[in-house]
Amino acid sequence: MLLPIPISLYYEDGSHFALLISALITMGAGFASYKFTSFKQDVRAKEGFAIVTFGWIAASFFGSLPFMLSGAIPSFTDAFYETMSGFTTTGATIMTDIEATPEAILLWRSTSHWLGGMGIILLSLAILPFLGVGGMQLFKAEVPGHVADKLTPRVAQTAKVLWGVYLLFTVAEMLLLMYGGMNWFDALNHSFATLSTGGYSTRNASVGAYESSFIHYIITLFMFLAGANFALHYRFLVGDFKAYFQNTEFKIYCAIVLGASVLIGIDVYGRYGDLGQSMRDTLFQVTAITTSTGFGTADFEQWSVGSQCILLALMFIGGSAGSTAGGMKIARIYLLFRFMAAETVRLIHTNAIVPVRMGGTTVPREVLTTLIGYFVLYMMTYGIGVLLFAFLGLDLITALSATVAALSNIGPGLGSVGPTENYAHFPMLGKWLLSLLMLMGRLELFTVVVLFSPAYWRK
Repeated sequence: MLLPIPISLYYEDGSHFALLISALITMGAGFASYKFTSFKQDVRAKEGFAIVTFGWIAASFFGSLPFMLSGAIPSFTDAFYETMSGFTTTGATIMTDIEATPEAILLWRSTSHWLGGMGIILLSLAILPFLGVGGMQLFKAEVPGHVADKLTPRVAQTAKVLWGVYLLFTVAEMLLLMYGGMNWFDALNHSFATLSTGGYSTRNASVGAYESSFIHYIITLFMFLAGANFALHYRFLVGDFKAYFQNTEFKIYCAIVLGASVLIGIDVYGRYGDLGQSMRDTLFQVTAITTSTGFGTADFEQWSVGSQCILLALMFIGGSAGSTAGGMKIARIYLLFRFMAAETVRLIHTNAIVPVRMGGTTVPREVLTTLIGYFVLYMMTYGIGVLLFAFLGLDLITALSATVAALSNIGPGLGSVGPTENYAHFPMLGKWLLSLLMLMGRLELFTVVVLFSPAYWRK
């Protein structure tokens, strides 16, 4: 919260006092928590789930203070929602006039994306050594993907490696956007939003406000990189140049993005009459939806129903495991299909042993069981969310798309939450429900749901 204060003074937007007070309140609460909390006992997996979940809720609570104290978002419900949407990298905003918002508040809004993208607790592992005890439980509870990929023996060192790659890509994108004509402030904010796959823009028209093809393609490239496994980026940067195309999930990821872009590009070509622009917009939107970034350059609600159905399917699938993208993750979907294929073979050959493999490695049965449980829980949560939104008075298309947009941390949906709309019109109860769905989606469901289990609270 202190970091945007120089920006406030530079632009003279008057928000520096609100940021300072917010920072002092947060530091005071953090210091009190530190003084009255014992770190003598090991942090087990059970405590790890609670620390991660309540840590994110607390971050969203304190993160909402600059919005309220500056007057940018006076309502606590709206401010908490906007902050939760930021930290979970959903990017589903309630702000109706973004360009009228003080610059420092916009930077704080984008910073919440950037912090949430790689993870607040992961950041803590990198800079707070006293969380090194039991840190692996927090790492497993928060890092996206079905398996926490330890790149180095120590958790804190792993966190530093991941943050190093994250920072490198952020700086690289910012410099390229500035080279393409974007001013430094917009370049910084859009880089934060891109690498975190968040999607908060400093413009009301999102990336569509920039007519530069270069800017569109640069953001498309870095959205794509952010949607891939960061472990692959690290391995590539240290000299393993075959890392990407030896990875099954990455190859499927490329096929999904390119395949969907070609299908939709052909479908919407008639609306554009310009092959180059139609392919540019479709590649951008497909990448933005697949990676859950949610940036917009085109109003895809004007596209055909078939194209919208493809985008809706991409919202469920999401990006790669180990990325900052949301959704169910490509690795999960792939393994579920392989499992179904194996079970079909077993129906025909009852005594056959049909292992499920990914990248030449046999996946243990317990991992498959967890994947099935996750899929069932995801769909159940989705169904309940749609039903509750319908009871709140939303139309079916909006309820269907808003639920997956929150649960997969996408941002824009269809209906009244399309790419040219926002979530300001949702009732207060609906915003709290969206906040819960965003948190559950960002923390991979089980991390939050386990807290509702009576068995969790038994000694």
